[in-house]
Amino acid sequence: MPQQSTAVGIDIGGTNLRAARVSATGEILERLSEKSAPDPELVLGRITDMVRLLDAPDVAAIGVGVPGRVDAHRHAVLSGGYVNLASVALAQRLESMTGKPVILDNDCNMALAAEMVLGAGKGHDNVAMFTIGTGIGGAVVQNRRITRGRATAGQLGHITVDVDGEVCACGRRGCVETTSSGTALGRHIARAGLSPDVTVDQLFARDADGDMKARGILEAWARPLRAAIDTTVAMFDPDLVLLGGGLGLAAHRALGHAPALAPWYQCPVQPARLGDDAGVIGAALQALLAPASTSLSVQPGRARRAVLVNGIPASGKSTVSRGIADRTGWPLLALDTVKNPFLEILGGADREFNRTLGRASYQVIWSLVGDAPADSTFIVDAWFGFQPRQVLEDHLRDAGVQDTVEIWCHAPGEVLAERYGARLGERLPGHPGAAYIPELIELAKRAEPLRRGPLFDVDTTQPIDLDAIVVWLRAAMAGDA
Repeated sequence: MPQQSTAVGIDIGGTNLRAARVSATGEILERLSEKSAPDPELVLGRITDMVRLLDAPDVAAIGVGVPGRVDAHRHAVLSGGYVNLASVALAQRLESMTGKPVILDNDCNMALAAEMVLGAGKGHDNVAMFTIGTGIGGAVVQNRRITRGRATAGQLGHITVDVDGEVCACGRRGCVETTSSGTALGRHIARAGLSPDVTVDQLFARDADGDMKARGILEAWARPLRAAIDTTVAMFDPDLVLLGGGLGLAAHRALGHAPALAPWYQCPVQPARLGDDAGVIGAALQALLAPASTSLSVQPGRARRAVLVNGIPASGKSTVSRGIADRTGWPLLALDTVKNPFLEILGGADREFNRTLGRASYQVIWSLVGDAPADSTFIVDAWFGFQPRQVLEDHLRDAGVQDTVEIWCHAPGEVLAERYGARLGERLPGHPGAAYIPELIELAKRAEPLRRGPLFDVDTTQPIDLDAIVVWLRAAMAGDA
């Protein structure tokens, strides 16, 4: 099987810089880390060094999660807090160095994209996430799409919890970042007169032993976070609120000292599952979709999506399509499924009529897609090379399909010939017969995928890992997350 593409994902934090080479299914293949710094040029230098070390022939793209306000569509860092990269042309410099496409997004958006595909957000449509670290990041998914507003919505770390509180890096006072981040926890510890070496785990241990000073620190840290969570629930009514980042698990535990009190704004709160890996995984998975769109989650919210399961006859695409449909519940439209009832009723037909019927059935498929509710996802099983490429593009435009991903199914011509010949007795009159087999063998030599957007290659002579395909597909749809 041809080697699948990987991507380099980078997560820029106030304390650490993390980078990893990640597979299309979200597996970390190689990782590196460096200390962060307030100097943007120093940070950029360390990032470029890590990218050089991780770059490989199979790396297709690079994704970078950046703290602060990011306009993902324009590849622009607008502002930052503890690490402000607004002054450096981050994407352009990485692209110039590697010759590979680079996407930027807010670091919490990247982490939430990973959690939606592989972590605690999987199976949910509406999720809010706080990442608790040096600062506090935030991201919101509604109807499986990242909420952006004009560009930078989701800055949950800047929900005001004390109008007379500490001055925040954003210029306002009393943002939850000033009360409930890792940096804020250090201030609470210092104000209580404890050593700066005291860890949050030690605070929990002291609290369990009845130490009221430790309990007071944990309450001062957790109560404003609870207020910010309640505000987020009131605004977005999510299925779930996740707490991620290096201190996400500790923050979740500390909320035991600050239970939700408002009956209107109750919502499950859970720790994220992917820990410090979420940022690099999400950045890499989003980068792998760069050929389809500059960013996974900036597409208009009303577009339909299509999974194009492509391959010539007998390539195994129907088996793959049914497996995907069984696992996802997405509706499956197959060319033969539309065409065969007409052949049954009309009886036998010559090959030219079969081709005409195929073109009509192809149009029927896209008409059905176009009549479906917006935001629908369809699996379309067809050999897309049987008509000119522009015919497909016209159908996609008319059906309102903006995003496509492709599953390319293939096998050597001799294998296809054997499969096709074995099923001749099952095929309705009107389908090409045994005389088509030599043509099929030649077609197998020159057939190519569409390469319209993200591509997953399936050699159907090998065992087909449908679960891996679905994980990849959900990653591909995560920007529609």
